[in-house]
Amino acid sequence: MESDRLKKAREYEAEYGSQITKEERPVYHVTPTVGWLNDPNGFSCFGGQYHLFYQYNPYSTHWDSMHWGHLVSEDMLNWKRLPAAMAPDEWYDNFGVFSGSALTAPDGRHLLIYTGVEEKRNPEGGLIFRQTQNLAFGDGTDYVKYEKNPVITPEMLPEGYSAADFRDPKIWYEEKEGQYYAIIGVSTEKNGGAVVLFRSPDLYGWEYVSTLDQSFNEYGYMWECPDMFRLGDTDFIPILPMKMTAKGTEFHAGNNAAYLAGTYDRETHAFTRKEIRSIDYGIDFYASQSTVAPDGRRVLIAWMQTPETMHRTPPGAKWFGQLTIPRELSEKDGLLIQKPIREIEAYRKESVFYEDVLVRECTKLSGVEGRSLDLTVRVKPAEGGLYQKFTIKVAEDEEFYTSITYDPADSMLYFDRTYSGFTHYIISERKAHVRDRCGEILLRLMIDRFSVEIFVNDGEQVMSNTIYTRQSADGISFEVSGGAAVIDVEKYTIEM
Repeated sequence: MESDRLKKAREYEAEYGSQITKEERPVYHVTPTVGWLNDPNGFSCFGGQYHLFYQYNPYSTHWDSMHWGHLVSEDMLNWKRLPAAMAPDEWYDNFGVFSGSALTAPDGRHLLIYTGVEEKRNPEGGLIFRQTQNLAFGDGTDYVKYEKNPVITPEMLPEGYSAADFRDPKIWYEEKEGQYYAIIGVSTEKNGGAVVLFRSPDLYGWEYVSTLDQSFNEYGYMWECPDMFRLGDTDFIPILPMKMTAKGTEFHAGNNAAYLAGTYDRETHAFTRKEIRSIDYGIDFYASQSTVAPDGRRVLIAWMQTPETMHRTPPGAKWFGQLTIPRELSEKDGLLIQKPIREIEAYRKESVFYEDVLVRECTKLSGVEGRSLDLTVRVKPAEGGLYQKFTIKVAEDEEFYTSITYDPADSMLYFDRTYSGFTHYIISERKAHVRDRCGEILLRLMIDRFSVEIFVNDGEQVMSNTIYTRQSADGISFEVSGGAAVIDVEKYTIEM
């Protein structure tokens, strides 16, 4: 049954979402129907389609009163908007319907599991918040919350684990065991962020199994939006360490997106961490979630924003918040490899190719421009020695540009959007140490009106960033200092 709050949200988005034109949105990235979007939720296959939900406030371009927005797609790129799926309309989620995941239940219904946040007053009159995990079932359009929610509560956690920071369940089914598992993020009094494992034989009765890993006060006080999957011989646990200190060029200060790489023992439910690394080295990447495509590919998508930049809405915006391009995941030498999903190739138009172009100073190439592109640039040193720096400028005109610069001397890649049109003083620069290839680097830029995602060396690293430069700034140039470089360029316009 549709609650009053859900009905209101659906009516609002139906009236005001239609007033946003295609030209005001990215070409191939997800945006909210209207208002605000953050974490992707419930990324799953159901009824022959991909379903994608997201944290959603239809009434404003700022975070508040979390609902779940809803989309479906045949290819994870061309999405159809459905009515909002859930609203904060029960006592256990009166402050917000927070993040979660989805799968197909045994009876064939689409199951959503999510964090409900209850706001209430303590005896002294102050506000307290309690987070629990809850179920909803539906037919792919309409969802009904389980009458006996919550199903996982903070009281089920070990002593010293937080009731206010206990959220974002990612669910899966282990067929050999006949058990459902959910990995959930939590904060602990002694060790900071952690991820805990719960299981259930029937989705309704859950028990705590183990704590898979913890921050030990080195990587943030809370680990949000955990996920868990195996690729090759490595088990990966993506997490979001909150409020941590910087660590070299691998992690910046504040909120990060990281993954734990190691081994998960499916008998003892213990995880042995071998490494922790950033998932994305850009400015705008948070709250990733993955699903398995029918052909077996593991695909990841994330919020292309961060808590540090979430309040910097462009003037006059009718929507705020977008998701990354979905990324195919694989494993190489224990590292997570990310590439844009191959389905993007169906939307490529207007191909342009260049080979062995000598670049010394500023060079522009005919046909290489635009704001909705799939652009690959291979850079090699020219004969005569190594260059000092190689720079690509995109979204460029006489006033604005966004730059990507590679310094081969220290194998450092720099991103800078200082002159991309922001009217707020926000984070504009980031750098990442990339693999040394003697001056060679392969960059694939997915450019889409309001963003630039940089895939480095066949997906070994990624840098995701939003930009809000005026759309008429569509130039692209190449520049070398301290020598010369040779480039190969492959460019496609993306149209949908």
